[in-house]
Amino acid sequence: MTQPSARILVVDDERSMREFLAIMLTREGYEIVAAENGAQALAALRQRSFDLLISDIRMPDCSGIDVLREAKTLQPDLPGILMTAFSSTQTAIEALRTGALDYISKPFDVDEMKRVVAQALERRTLRDQPVAPAGGEPAEDDGRPRARDTMIGRSPAMQRVFSLIEAIAGTSSTVLITGESGTGKEMAARAIHRLSPRAERPFVALNCGALTETLLESELFGHEKGAFTGAMATTRGLIEQAEKGTIFLDELGEMSAMMQVKLLRVLQERRFRRVGGHEEIAADIRIIAATNRDLAKMVSEGTFREDLYYRVNVIPVALPPLRERRDDIPVLARHFVQRFAREMRRPGADLSPEAMDALLRHPWPGNIRELENVLERAVALETSPAITLASLPDHLLGVAPLAVAAAVASGDGSAASAPAPLFPDEGFDLERHVQDVEREYLAEALRRADGVKVRAAELLGMSFRSFRYYAKKYNL
Repeated sequence: MTQPSARILVVDDERSMREFLAIMLTREGYEIVAAENGAQALAALRQRSFDLLISDIRMPDCSGIDVLREAKTLQPDLPGILMTAFSSTQTAIEALRTGALDYISKPFDVDEMKRVVAQALERRTLRDQPVAPAGGEPAEDDGRPRARDTMIGRSPAMQRVFSLIEAIAGTSSTVLITGESGTGKEMAARAIHRLSPRAERPFVALNCGALTETLLESELFGHEKGAFTGAMATTRGLIEQAEKGTIFLDELGEMSAMMQVKLLRVLQERRFRRVGGHEEIAADIRIIAATNRDLAKMVSEGTFREDLYYRVNVIPVALPPLRERRDDIPVLARHFVQRFAREMRRPGADLSPEAMDALLRHPWPGNIRELENVLERAVALETSPAITLASLPDHLLGVAPLAVAAAVASGDGSAASAPAPLFPDEGFDLERHVQDVEREYLAEALRRADGVKVRAAELLGMSFRSFRYYAKKYNL
């Protein structure tokens, strides 16, 4: 997205580099002001405003990092791109910590520099666009595709998410979607792709936590014939399959350290190699990543690369849990009931007031996915036109098992003194009930552990291997 009126400040002590950047960026339609050192750059910043700063890091009077730091005291919203011929991981991290949007090693690819500059200016434009206020009415239908066409939500929290998705869809910037399990992160990623200029190209999804490191590498990058035992032919990976489209990397926090390094290279250079290959392949893709884990915390713990975190967290999109958007439960519930009723050829199905009340009172630790599963079961079991309490799982009725467990754990009572859950006169399926209870405990442990499966397993007193088995069994 070209920004003809954008004003860029270029800072480099090498005259040839200043002139090269000035000519290249002027041809792209930008207004360029050049400075040969930090003092000249700061003088220019005091005289006029800029849309972007591009600076070399190593200069005689001060570093580009110092220039950017001082620039942000004068123009706090000024985005910066730093360049250096002496690249290192530590330098990159320091640049990004200072507030640089990107970090480029010299010599750089001209097309890569143009892309990075365009993305930086796109992001600034997005920041300046108004977002629908909390509680505001959805925008009038002007015929354009909207996030609301594929995602459901009337709550103020979701209206803000929809506005953000619609604002960022037209860019090519990397997006990081965060939220608890079951909040609809892939749905949000698909909405971004659908509204983007890449909509006619492939959308490819990959769960980074579902594969071993070796399989993940082969799945993502592809492999050459003979690269390993069983590699009978050259295979294109998902990055190649998503060419000019979007690749969605779910559960990014589960990616191994080695794979983090390889993904970082794709984000930095937009190039990769197949497993067992030597040829550099260009990757024209948009990357959308998602996680239910706290990546910033993982960075501080040393389990996630800091430079990769800054690279993927260009535009963050946070999805609220269902318990924080209860206004959406009725509309989501009716949507699922009507969908499953059509699939099961039971037209006209609805929810009784009592069933809707039970849904509204439940904490939904498994979020939208749990609500969907509950209503699929209810539609399958219900014999009357409307979903009744009898078709809902027992843990949604009476005293929830978690409430009984909390009373025992707090020492203010015992299972014997806690109110007994409802026991239908006609009896019930004990095995299914036990599975429902088991699933809720696992989902609640995941929520309390902020999505960290090892910690959730510890809370339940089980091995990580066992927890992983049950989490997969219940699709958590």
